[in-house]
Amino acid sequence: MPMTNSFYFINIIRFTLLVLVQVLVFNRLNFFGFINPMVYILFLYWYPIKENRAFFIGIGFLLGLAIDFFSDTMALHAASTVTIAYLRPAIMRFVFGVNYEFQSFKLSNTTRAQQITFLALLVIAHHVIFFTLEFFSLANLLLILKKVIFTGFATIILCLLFGSLFSARKE
Repeated sequence: MPMTNSFYFINIIRFTLLVLVQVLVFNRLNFFGFINPMVYILFLYWYPIKENRAFFIGIGFLLGLAIDFFSDTMALHAASTVTIAYLRPAIMRFVFGVNYEFQSFKLSNTTRAQQITFLALLVIAHHVIFFTLEFFSLANLLLILKKVIFTGFATIILCLLFGSLFSARKE
């Protein structure tokens, strides 16, 4: 699939809007005193399957670095996004089987359960890495698990809501 101007335009808009929404809205929310949803992960979920992997990992790094810059989180988001960008093909192979390796594969042509599973695995992997690096101690294992579970659940719910708002309707 050749990269066109509309490909770049759509992804630049997605990148910018998700960073702005994350930084200006979701970083300021604090549900129950400890839940801050991380909806910017949607960029890595929506990014086209068949694009250059090294470029995708670089974009993942820039996405995480942009969030880190505005959140003052010392590259925690960058480390987490690079890791899930790197792991995405393995997660896709696990969720979709070998089907995703075909040229005609599109995320929109998969079942809703597969899409939710894929999103959930991306979010869980991101949050496990993020919160493990944030607390960096096995003494805080229960706190890490609590934050992964509750923040992950909130992130998945909000990502699904965003996805349903901005996806093309199937007739």
